[in-house]
Amino acid sequence: MDRQKKRDFSEIAKGIVDQATGEDEPPLRKGKKARMSPAAELGRKGGLKGGKARAAKLSAEQRREIAKKAAKARWGHKKSEGPK
Repeated sequence: MDRQKKRDFSEIAKGIVDQATGEDEPPLRKGKKARMSPAAELGRKGGLKGGKARAAKLSAEQRREIAKKAAKARWGHKKSEGPK
């Protein structure tokens, strides 16, 4: 049996009408390649600017402390010893 996404009656009916009228369009994609809404696009633009703007405002000492904290979080855990 074919593995297809289960669709309800209205989706099947719309597909049949679209095929009959020649307006058969592929369903909207989900995931990264989906079209973004205008609000999402604006949010993304702000998000891309945010890290650079924050880094520009921080002093060298503040950046150093943040980097130390990040390194400790990543590498500071105790390594377990092998079997005894």
